Amino acid sequence: MDQFERIVVRPEVMLGQPCIRDTRLPVYVILDAVASGSSSEVLMEEFPFLENEDISAALRYAARLTEIGIEVA
Repeated sequence: MDQFERIVVRPEVMLGQPCIRDTRLPVYVILDAVASGSSSEVLMEEFPFLENEDISAALRYAARLTEIGIEVA
């Protein structure tokens, strides 16, 4: 499985924001929740369609963005 298969970017969905597969849940929502102290269990309770692998993919996606040096305003 491609490590970012769970992350999709479609211009017609959430204005092209990276989202979790087959949802309208942007990656940044997961990242912000984790940074604020939410556990995977809490996230999966809040978003029942979310899987542990989705959370891991979001974290890896963010790590890859910082690795290649994309600046965030």
